[in-house]
Amino acid sequence: MKETKFERFHLKPFIINAIKEMGFYEPTEIQERLIPIVLKGESAVGQSQTGTGKTHAYILPIIEKIVPEKKEVQAVITAPTRELANQIYHEILKITEHSDERISARCFIGGTDKQRTIERLKIQPHIVVGTPGRINDLVHEQALFVHTATMLVIDEADLMFDMGFIEEVDKIAARMPERLQMLVFSATIPEKLKPFIKKYMENPKFIHIEPKQIAAGKIDHYLIPSRHRSKIDIVYEALKLFNPYLAIVFANTKKMADEAADALIEKGLKVGRIHGDLTPRERKKVMKQVRDLEFQYIVATDLAARGIDIEGVSHVINLEMPTDLDFYIHRVGRTARAGYSGTALTIYDPSDEDALNRLEKMGIIFKNVDIQGGELVEISGRNRRRNRQKQADEAVLIAKSLVRKPKKVKPGYKKKMQAEIEKIKKRQRKLQQKNK
Repeated sequence: MKETKFERFHLKPFIINAIKEMGFYEPTEIQERLIPIVLKGESAVGQSQTGTGKTHAYILPIIEKIVPEKKEVQAVITAPTRELANQIYHEILKITEHSDERISARCFIGGTDKQRTIERLKIQPHIVVGTPGRINDLVHEQALFVHTATMLVIDEADLMFDMGFIEEVDKIAARMPERLQMLVFSATIPEKLKPFIKKYMENPKFIHIEPKQIAAGKIDHYLIPSRHRSKIDIVYEALKLFNPYLAIVFANTKKMADEAADALIEKGLKVGRIHGDLTPRERKKVMKQVRDLEFQYIVATDLAARGIDIEGVSHVINLEMPTDLDFYIHRVGRTARAGYSGTALTIYDPSDEDALNRLEKMGIIFKNVDIQGGELVEISGRNRRRNRQKQADEAVLIAKSLVRKPKKVKPGYKKKMQAEIEKIKKRQRKLQQKNK
């Protein structure tokens, strides 16, 4: 088996074996910079875009630092959504299953039987993963003892704040030792998050991984104008045309996600849906069906852009432009992961012009297309009309500068001047056409 460059971190043999089995060879930039810091026991704030490998940047050194003989909680990992918590938990299991030392990890999320969970906590796990609300419940019930833990991870901290969970995290942190190693991860570090960081972290290391590109390099970004057509019909045509391995269709609201899912199901597609209004049981069932490849199409709100990692997404379709442009990056970041290529298609209205211009300034290169006769065809850029208007305005200015008002004004001079301007405008337009 090929040697892995993770060996330079001097991790335990079973962790290296797990890394090899997962096919990891070279650490990502955040892993390169963060793993040594976590191993030293220092606190850190990691800021990086989605898909940079941050989960393994903290779970590998955390597992390395677990002392199996101590049957107590040693690390707590919090995540804003059940799906993300589950995903982190399963990544931990992929590593710990290689160990003979019986390192235990448990996932605590809402929507599960709390009483049964409490009964099973007679033996405390080494690593706790979960949503802040459920972890807090178990601590309050005196079933889970986090006061022994020396490591706390807050994943997707900005989303945690936006969803109102940071107070729950605060309560968990308050129960933990004063000398606490805290690791905070966030796509952005908003001002509102800084007081929390200052409260618990003394001189943390700040690791900011500058995005090499605003979005993954192997994504084709397509734009389709809505042109007063049904956007759901356009999505259906696109899905038929692409025949994706797995596609996520993003909507801005739960209502629109449900409308789109219902309409696509009526058209004969088998569609899964992921948004905040699903019951815990429904969400768990959908995620299992997605993992089992029962769905080729998923309709989702932005919860899935940040809170869930779904493997094998080949296509992302934006039914609507997100109101927050950061979410465009998070949405399209669901595809083209782990070196694969991907396709991102956005259906836009004229009112989206400003947002598209800003994305272009951020480095996104769009291809203007439409679906005609069941095929994707290139069309002229959306700036064509604006350029035409600009050229017309320039022609008027040139014409007016060439026609001078006569010194002695005679009756009907305005009509003559206007006729002269029109002649020059025609000549100017012919010249522009010729130059093209």
